[in-house]
Amino acid sequence: MTDRVAWTVAAPGPLHEPTVWRVPLTLDEAGRHACLAALSDEERQRTTRFLRQEDRDRYAASHAALRRILAGALAADPADVRFLADEAGKPELDGPWRGHLAFNLSHSGGVGLIALSPDARIGVDVERIRPIPDCLSLARSYFAAGEVSALQRLPAEALQTAFYACWTRKEAFVKALGLGLAFPLDRFAVSIPPAAAALLSIDGSADAARAWSLQHLAPAPGHVAAVAIEAPGRTCALRSLMPDWSSGPA
Repeated sequence: MTDRVAWTVAAPGPLHEPTVWRVPLTLDEAGRHACLAALSDEERQRTTRFLRQEDRDRYAASHAALRRILAGALAADPADVRFLADEAGKPELDGPWRGHLAFNLSHSGGVGLIALSPDARIGVDVERIRPIPDCLSLARSYFAAGEVSALQRLPAEALQTAFYACWTRKEAFVKALGLGLAFPLDRFAVSIPPAAAALLSIDGSADAARAWSLQHLAPAPGHVAAVAIEAPGRTCALRSLMPDWSSGPA
């Protein structure tokens, strides 16, 4: 259950293939001011809704990074990147770049992931692994029956990480669809570690699942993630911003 491709430190630029960017979200004072300055007025207003400074910083950092990475792909200024929400509330590009590419954002703990695709729907999810007293009970409430059975067969020491891996694989797929809670998690099945990440069925159809690719990601110690893309046999390139990206030039 490892990355198939190494993370490569790079600067944002043209998008030639599906790519997942890893973003460090821990900010110093200079980075905090730079990220806030990069946001739109609406985005800055949203940061005030978080009670903890840590959460405000992570929102500002992840959305400033999203603007920077999209700007690199679009050959635009980060401040000019505009968004709208579709009928299900999923953010999309607006203005001259509407429909130009697909993107998705996820963050947990101090890690953010931004997935971009030039030609297919894409979704990404990352979770910091935290103890869950009874993850099997949670799985029985939301997961497909085959996933629950596979989790039950695992040794106790492997269960928590496998649960989070399953969760991120499912969330990445649902986020790629853009349907949110309108698409229940038990309508489709994914593989369970130690099996390689894969979408196994959608509404019982293995043929429908073969139109998608799932990729397991390990972006940082204590975190697990996955990316889903609507294309068979596709692997995303893995890129990482520099640790001090937030205080550097856009």
